[in-house]
Amino acid sequence: MYDFKQVRPHAWPGTNVSPRMNILVHDYAGHPAPVELSRELARRGHRVTHAYFAADPGPKGQLQRAENDAEGLHFLPLGGDITYSKTNFIRRRSGDIAYGRALASHIRTTCPDIVISGNTPTESQERIVAACIDTDVPFIYWCQDFYSIAASRLLATKLPGPGHLIGGYYRFLERRQMRRATKVVHITDAFCDQTDCWRIARDKVSVIPNWGAIDKISVLARSNSWAAAQGMTAETRYLYSGTLALKHNPALLAALANSLPDTQEVVLVSSGAGAETLLAAVASGEVKNMRVLPLQPFDLFDEVLASGDILLAVIEREAGTFSVPSKILSYLCAGRPIVLAAPKDNLAAKILLETGAGKVVPPEDIESFVSAARAYAQFPETAVAAGKAGRAYAEKAFVLTPIADRFEQVFRAARRQTQNVQSLPGHRKHMRSD
Repeated sequence: MYDFKQVRPHAWPGTNVSPRMNILVHDYAGHPAPVELSRELARRGHRVTHAYFAADPGPKGQLQRAENDAEGLHFLPLGGDITYSKTNFIRRRSGDIAYGRALASHIRTTCPDIVISGNTPTESQERIVAACIDTDVPFIYWCQDFYSIAASRLLATKLPGPGHLIGGYYRFLERRQMRRATKVVHITDAFCDQTDCWRIARDKVSVIPNWGAIDKISVLARSNSWAAAQGMTAETRYLYSGTLALKHNPALLAALANSLPDTQEVVLVSSGAGAETLLAAVASGEVKNMRVLPLQPFDLFDEVLASGDILLAVIEREAGTFSVPSKILSYLCAGRPIVLAAPKDNLAAKILLETGAGKVVPPEDIESFVSAARAYAQFPETAVAAGKAGRAYAEKAFVLTPIADRFEQVFRAARRQTQNVQSLPGHRKHMRSD
């Protein structure tokens, strides 16, 4: 592991801020796009540690060093020995706390110049924020969604009474974490309404939209090596790739599969409670014309996506306002038409509707979801046009260089702000985590 306590490089002229930084990028889920940001930052000369939860079963990016990676890039898998459950609340909370403590211990030991953390459960994030405050490390809250609000809505539905109280506690924590953060990065302007309600100053907030790993996801033929290895022969394939969890409705996918002729199929490449439900339904014969496969390694991801003729995504209304399905960004790179069941004010829905890359239906409307998906099979010219529109948008919007530029600007502003606070008499009194 790199020694983060070595002598810092020279500062920018007229400042005490180093042009090269020791950066801890924490993406709990290990998604593809944040991994590529870490690679780009390391190529620019920064020393970057990319930390993630090793026991999370969701889709991952390329989380191992590649031959052409910069010397300063390191990967830090954490929590591989944690017994974790997404369905048992007590075990899940215990795992979140244990994971947060593991990353907090690393921060206290290495004292990086910057910590940015996203996709992180609220109780894990609480320990990370505290470690940064205790070590005077600038902390950037990377708000991919409002974890506490989505959790509150789901808990209130599934656990009336106690769920409301638990959700209130999580909202309190997340609001406090953003207030304590040096900077906040939102992925959409729409999130600013919530931080305004939480009285978080606008000058503390930056908006940097998420992106897909376009350099790693090519537009390939549907008949590729991965599809052949799976024995795929259906004339039309509807593909869902990614986690299918509590905030997703598997009934939409089941209804589509059961509506298809035997010459077509739904391919589910997934993990999570919803995937397990559908696997059991397929085994029992309740759902036909569907195959359920485990998540695949990232180096096969573009072949997986290319094997589908129509790509599918679903999200519940309770989670849709504050959660943007990252799989949509990867789908756009793949150059295939997309059908999304989500609220129309969801950022991913807006992208599809504005670019013509796909169709959006209400998350409860099973009939519309089935019709929209099957219409692309019925009118292949429309499907091709939608796929091309999605890829064209991705090639324009997902260029990593300007994205990394904006993150560097946020990092340097955060360091300057922290150093200014450190110069004030008695600043530790005001920075205590307790």
